[in-house]
Amino acid sequence: MSGQTTTAPAAPARPVTARGATALKAAIGLQAAALFFQAGTAGALLVSPTGALLHDVGSRVMYGAAMLYLLAAVLAWRPGGGPSRPILYATGFLVLASVQVVLGVAHLPAFHVPLGVTLCALGVLDLARVLTGGARPAR
Repeated sequence: MSGQTTTAPAAPARPVTARGATALKAAIGLQAAALFFQAGTAGALLVSPTGALLHDVGSRVMYGAAMLYLLAAVLAWRPGGGPSRPILYATGFLVLASVQVVLGVAHLPAFHVPLGVTLCALGVLDLARVLTGGARPAR
């Protein structure tokens, strides 16, 4: 063979299974709901003694939802060969949620509140991305 190289054909990408996509959507929905609950209980925290308890319980649910989102993203990617980008999103949410917990425990509302607003906005954007199919305009 004089200077010719042959490459093996690339394996076709396997689509995400319907079950994996459904689990991923459910995890993102749960996370968005937990973030909205946290926003509501943050306001209740200021006016009611039970608000602190609700906000504390909600923080645990929100953190668990962030872990569930990462697990669902990995499970949707691995067996189905789907995109790995949701894993990056889920990892980012988990890191931000971890920082949020540390700031809340340290009673640093000057950083805790803006990060909470950011998390809520990112949660809504991620939920919208998933519900609309993440379609991109044609170039």
